[in-house]
Amino acid sequence: MTYYLGIDGGGSKTTCAVGDGATTLATSTTGPSNVVRVGKAQARESLHLGVRQACAAAGITPAQVSHTCLGAAGAARPEIAGTLRRALAEILSPPIEVVGDMDIALEAAFDAGPGVIVIAGTGSIAYGRDPQGSISRAGGWGFAISDEGSAHWIGRSTIMAVLRAADESATRDPASAEISHLSRALMEAWSAESLNDLAAAGNSRPPPDFAALFPAVLAAADAGDELAQTVLTRAGTELAQLADIAIRRLFLDASSPSKATEGVSSVPDAAVPLAMAGGVFRHASFVRQVFYNEVVKLQPRAKLNPLVVDPVEGALRLARKPPRLT
Repeated sequence: MTYYLGIDGGGSKTTCAVGDGATTLATSTTGPSNVVRVGKAQARESLHLGVRQACAAAGITPAQVSHTCLGAAGAARPEIAGTLRRALAEILSPPIEVVGDMDIALEAAFDAGPGVIVIAGTGSIAYGRDPQGSISRAGGWGFAISDEGSAHWIGRSTIMAVLRAADESATRDPASAEISHLSRALMEAWSAESLNDLAAAGNSRPPPDFAALFPAVLAAADAGDELAQTVLTRAGTELAQLADIAIRRLFLDASSPSKATEGVSSVPDAAVPLAMAGGVFRHASFVRQVFYNEVVKLQPRAKLNPLVVDPVEGALRLARKPPRLT
């Protein structure tokens, strides 16, 4: 029997899936394998552990895998793709294909068909394909300057918001200024003793893991914290705007004057398939609802799949196809 391996190498976790020609046999989840965020050693450790665990659960050894596809952030950069491929080659046989994390998400959502997927995990991006096969993206330019609506963005934005709220509270009445429940939750997540400690951690070098604050923000929002809800509302709105940009680039209306000059396909009045992927969408129903409400206002033709796509399914699907190695 022929076995295939698909891997979703993320900034917060790594998911591996082993399958035969038609069925997923086993999966595993380990730590992060984003080289930029965690470094080569941590990425290698997470990948090796994930592969071994998934193969063991499927009752095979890594040597029995015939073709592997890894989707990872930054894979368009040859040095990152090469680093990840070499790490996997220590325990797996070729071919080992390394593609972008958005490629496996797009495959999981639409197979080879058209559509736009918005990914909101540790980072974020909108990525799509038109009926002619042209690809376009919006966002995803890195956590320091982009990744709007991602877990990293949510964590950083929440710290900014609570520090501003603390300043305003102290200005109104310095004697009665108190640390909010949300502020305390953020401080606990980073083991900070005060708001000054929280600010110092946020400004440290190398940058801290802002995405690790996402669960605390989500819990506060679910408990009714207005500040946390405001940040999550902004996140959903930002993600909807990314979807809008990608849809306009790929599915321009026939009446658009820029269609001919931009060379973008036109699909007048046709529904535009839209999908979601990533932990922010998976765990935050609040963000999903805001995202949907904003998308239908910006793009009435968008037809949103209410289920959050699992990108590792796309990685396994690509592993079953002839490799596209260069």
